[in-house]
Amino acid sequence: MPTPSTIDKLPEDILRQLQQLLQDPRCTQLEATAKINQVLEAEGHPERVSKSAVNRYAVRMEEVGARLRQSREVAQMFISQVGAAPQGQTGLLINEMLRSMAFELSLKMQEADVEDPEAMSATIGQLKNLALTMQRLEQSATINVKRESEIRKQALIDAADTAVVEVKKGGLSDDAADQIRRKILGITT
Repeated sequence: MPTPSTIDKLPEDILRQLQQLLQDPRCTQLEATAKINQVLEAEGHPERVSKSAVNRYAVRMEEVGARLRQSREVAQMFISQVGAAPQGQTGLLINEMLRSMAFELSLKMQEADVEDPEAMSATIGQLKNLALTMQRLEQSATINVKRESEIRKQALIDAADTAVVEVKKGGLSDDAADQIRRKILGITT
């Protein structure tokens, strides 16, 4: 097992500072390295980060960011094709991300050293958990869509019933009121 990077050993607050520095386009990696080392020294931490460790971390974070941006683009494209409501975009995005992760994990499994049964077992366990999570998310999305449809349908029925009561109070005949109700509910016969 590889030794943890000096970046991974940073205290949480200093790691956040490093992340902010790396996100700032005005700050170079060399400047970020120097500033983080100054903070470490000022707070009495004996360890220091190297330029190469900061660079590896920045590259890794950029790769993660690129994958996330790509997943969002795919999800947005998918959402625009199915016309999902905006509140469902997060769920669709998560599903797309999980699908992407499952695909990447299956590729890694194909490349993995099959001689190491422990590593293979862990990877299979991760894939199983990922599949179970996706199944639960899909079920939740289906339940939410059904619930939203039922709420809209009930709201339409309530609106139609209220309209009928009000038009009858105004002196409209039962037939005319029923016709209005049917129109509101979209009943054609």
